[in-house]
Parts: sequence; C-alpha cells; structure tokens
Amino acid sequence: MTETESRYKKIYKMVEQIPRGQVATYGQIARLVGLPRHARMVGYALHALPNDNNVPWQRVVNAKGEVSPRATPQYEDLQRHLLECEGVVFSDAGRISLKTYQWKRL
Repeated sequence: MTETESRYKKIYKMVEQIPRGQVATYGQIARLVGLPRHARMVGYALHALPNDNNVPWQRVVNAKGEVSPRATPQYEDLQRHLLECEGVVFSDAGRISLKTYQWKRL
C-alpha cells in the first residue's frame, strides 16, 4: 500500500465515524487523522472513492459550511439532498450552521 493509499484509508475511517445529521469540515478531518493543513487531501480522497462504498462522503463540507463546488454540479445537488434527508438545514445562502451541525468528536 502506498503512503497516499494509507492516508486515504485513514480519512475514510474517520469520515465513517461522522454521525447521521452532522457534518465535519475538510480541515477538521485532516487534523483528526494527523494531517493538519491538508484539507485538500481529504477532498482528493473523497473524490477517489469508488461508487460502491459506504463512506458517508456527503457529511464533509467546506470551512464555510457549504457544499464545495465540483466539476459535475449534480454531485453538489446530491450532497445537499442527502444532508437534508438526514435533517441538516441549509440557510437561504446555502450554508449549514457549523455551530449547530458540526461533529464534536469526543
């Protein structure tokens, strides 16, 4: 296993711990897996997920509490829909209140 694959595996294991109805930021996940200031790597890892996975990728948002733009806009709509189905509320500006919904890992 390469170093990148090992890091991605750690990221996936952490994301799997985010409870339904809560979110974490890319930077938060990076810090939790020991990769501070590597938020983009979290994004790359989630982008690399195979379609047939159980990792709740939709629960990771940017530091503003927004769904990050993607090359394929349908994924932004899908992510928002999945989060709303979990009870996460978006403001009219398209933001999630991190104060309310951010995962507080013990």
